[in-house]
Amino acid sequence: MSALFKDRKDAGRRLGALLAKRYGGRQDVLVLGLPRGGVPVAYEVARALGAALDVLIVRKLGLPQHKEYAMGAIASGGVTVLDQDIVRGMGVSQEALDAVVAAEQAELLRREAAYRGDAPASPLGGRTVILVDDGLATGSTMRAAIAAARHGEPLCIVVAAPVGAPETCEAIRPQVDDLVCLAQPELFRAVGLWYQDFPQTSDREVQELLAKRRPDSLGKLA
Repeated sequence: MSALFKDRKDAGRRLGALLAKRYGGRQDVLVLGLPRGGVPVAYEVARALGAALDVLIVRKLGLPQHKEYAMGAIASGGVTVLDQDIVRGMGVSQEALDAVVAAEQAELLRREAAYRGDAPASPLGGRTVILVDDGLATGSTMRAAIAAARHGEPLCIVVAAPVGAPETCEAIRPQVDDLVCLAQPELFRAVGLWYQDFPQTSDREVQELLAKRRPDSLGKLA
């Protein structure tokens, strides 16, 4: 097994080049990165498309006893997506579930304030919205992002990622208008394995990238 991408910037440039063939030159496109790791990828996609960049904040709901394993996710706008089979199968009580949701909701609100301040989220109505993450593993966070984006009544929703688990991509594809994934390795295991350099993305990096392609009050590139 060898890495497919040097880092998130490399992955974003390659993903952006492909997306530009389908969506380049369109005025209705808005790119939404999923913080934090999806934002450096989304920034390169937005540059390739000449589009504005915003964030759609999603938080994974990890199992109480195994936080890296997702049992669902929450997203801006009060969206909650749960995998009930996992919740029941792992014996997660309602009390434990509520505690995880409360903790992740607090972090979601912190990130909203850190990345946007008092500025409102970009309007999605009538737009082609491209949701970008650095990879699709279980897909729980992307499913929450799709649900949150749909509330904004966009013209269409596109999911884009450099790499994804084949079964996850196939599960998500019917939920959106288009799904673009550069690589779908059969033995997926984890997103980070497909990058040579996969450091944690900081709040500062997210803020700096957003500032470079911040949308105006209409959600277009300022």
